[in-house]
Amino acid sequence: MNEAWIRALVALPFGLGVGSFMTVAVHRLPRGESVVQPRSRCPSCGAEIGARDNFPVLSWLLLRGRCRRCGARISVEYPLVELATAGLVVLAAIRYPNPWQAVLVGGLLALMPGIALIDLRHRIIPNRLMYPSLVLFPVLIVLARFIGEAADPVRAGIGLLLYGGILFVVAAVSGGMGMGDVKLAALIGLVFGSLGLRFVGAAAAGAIALGGLGGLVALAMGRGRKSAIPFGPYLAAGAVVAGLWGEEIASWYIGRFL
Repeated sequence: MNEAWIRALVALPFGLGVGSFMTVAVHRLPRGESVVQPRSRCPSCGAEIGARDNFPVLSWLLLRGRCRRCGARISVEYPLVELATAGLVVLAAIRYPNPWQAVLVGGLLALMPGIALIDLRHRIIPNRLMYPSLVLFPVLIVLARFIGEAADPVRAGIGLLLYGGILFVVAAVSGGMGMGDVKLAALIGLVFGSLGLRFVGAAAAGAIALGGLGGLVALAMGRGRKSAIPFGPYLAAGAVVAGLWGEEIASWYIGRFL
């Protein structure tokens, strides 16, 4: 079997597990609820969801999207978030043969669907996701460097300061961006900076391009110029672009313009 497919098979359960956690985070964190207790419950009848009905994606399919107890429909959002998260983790595992790089990029991308959904729905990026991530990823980067793997803590710090710092200035000057966006940009800059600053540039370019396109679509749909449009989803999309195609984008730009 191809090595890339072996890596994908190893990454898939991890991605589904993180995706299942992120469905909980999407619904509980904006309400200030714990993501640990109580256990998952049916949103209609409140019945606790047993272990056999809590397998990511599979349980939803077997139950045909309904609660075992009351028969109420369970939103398709749950399996879609799980699939999107798992898909990004698997793609990162395929894209990066180096296991540490795959963990760093896959771990970052696994957060993006849930963060984008929370920001779209509630206009916030929860600190309870950002602060642990801003602690965990530096530890992983330093550990990777300590054992001789391809991750650079110095460039990670530069990436954090560049991407997070630029958005901090934008937020301070314009007032049209929240500190959640700044922290998310800092996290993206940190992780991709550890691989190379060209990845940070690709993430920023992707976010700006997609944000501009999203703004044009919003205007075409009749939204005013002063309407609040969350930027978190575009930061998340830019991170996905950089994580999967950052090397190619940077090479194309350098070859064409530099």
